Amino acid sequence: MSLAYVMTTERGATDRLLTALAERLQARGLRLAGIVQTNTECYDDKLCDMDVRVLPGDEVIRISQSLGPEARGCRLNPGALEQAVGQVTESLAQTPAPQVLLVNKFGKHEADGRGMRPVIGEALAMGIPVVSGVNRMNVEAFKDFSGGMAEAAEADLDALEAWVMQAVKTPAE
Repeated sequence: MSLAYVMTTERGATDRLLTALAERLQARGLRLAGIVQTNTECYDDKLCDMDVRVLPGDEVIRISQSLGPEARGCRLNPGALEQAVGQVTESLAQTPAPQVLLVNKFGKHEADGRGMRPVIGEALAMGIPVVSGVNRMNVEAFKDFSGGMAEAAEADLDALEAWVMQAVKTPAE
């Protein structure tokens, strides 16, 4: 099983890192599946609009919803996330199959068994290497999900690219 996760401390850094990784891997000609996220600042410095690009294409889906400036709950739009999940699931069935799955974040939705979690499991069962962002609040849930098999990857573009290239060349065990 080839499963790596990356964590950063700066807001939005994991999203930028995985987007840059997707661009590099596509430039190398690798077949990608998954989602990468872009954040756009909103009306205050604490909130942002969250958009995901469904790989390998350029379709963008807004996965956040505006709940108003006083809202305290999660801004994730679960329906929009599930739309992206459905498209990624379909891409795993393409021929030839993707060589790498990138997941913007193993977040609360995934920790609760939803979102991209089933897609990650399906990709791993197919022998497709997976790179996922993980936030500190959900790292233990991610480790439980992976059964301790996931590797903590360095939050560095060159290091992540090297990990992917090695994982793609290594046959599934």
